[in-house]
Amino acid sequence: MEYRLEDLTKEDAAYIGKMINEIVPREVDADEEEFVLKIENENGEIIGGCIAEAYEYRWSRMFLDTLWVDERYRRHGIGSMLLREVERIAREKGCRVVTLGTASYMARPFYEKHGYTVFTTLKRANGYISYSLVKYLEKDTPEYVPADNSGARFKVSPGGDDDAKIIENGIKAYSEDYDDNFEYVDFCRKLVDKDGRFIAGVIADAEKGGNGFVQALFVEEPLRRRGLGTFLMREAEKCAKENGASMVLTSAGDWNVGFFKKNGYLQRGELKDVPKGHDCYELYKTL
Repeated sequence: MEYRLEDLTKEDAAYIGKMINEIVPREVDADEEEFVLKIENENGEIIGGCIAEAYEYRWSRMFLDTLWVDERYRRHGIGSMLLREVERIAREKGCRVVTLGTASYMARPFYEKHGYTVFTTLKRANGYISYSLVKYLEKDTPEYVPADNSGARFKVSPGGDDDAKIIENGIKAYSEDYDDNFEYVDFCRKLVDKDGRFIAGVIADAEKGGNGFVQALFVEEPLRRRGLGTFLMREAEKCAKENGASMVLTSAGDWNVGFFKKNGYLQRGELKDVPKGHDCYELYKTL
């Protein structure tokens, strides 16, 4: 092979992200923005909160990363208040859907009551199942009203970095009995020519004994369709397998899903018409 495989630098990773943004359909491209919301009790203690990211036109979606309610205040409508505010912001930002992840030991029924549906499932190493859920905001979904709505006496307000840490620590404490505690191994590599110039790169990682993940793959335009992308995918899959991973996961849009399917990836989930005029897919390959 006329190219060398080397470690990816932070500058290379930033370049890959920039170039991928330039080749996806124009209406898909946009910046992301993070939101922190919190609810405090009468003493100023945070008793619930969430962290979400709006991808606006990139995926036309809001991703709800974390939602937590203090155990003392659960089943009083506080989670519903936070979820409604996330959806309000999503609509304001022009997002078409809200997506989120949860697990079989967590709050899938709660989200389904609010109109969310499962679009991917994944059995984890310790036996529990993780789910990805979506709600299409344009659909006329009846609003769920909790039987006990006493939490409405509190208000949702914007939070900051310190609040986000409290929320993250809250959900971490709740999940610690179920956490796989995987050790992650990065596989961030690039191909360079004889002069050291960047040719192609992949950003991936693997859970030891869990799953592998490919976050980004890019090949310079003049050198596409020569097997370089396939070579990097194979190397990432090899790394995942060597670390005990049984599956590699990735995502794609309708503009590049064909490449992954040719390389043996199968569809495990789909977001229809997200962003508008395009479909996005969650994919997997068993090793």
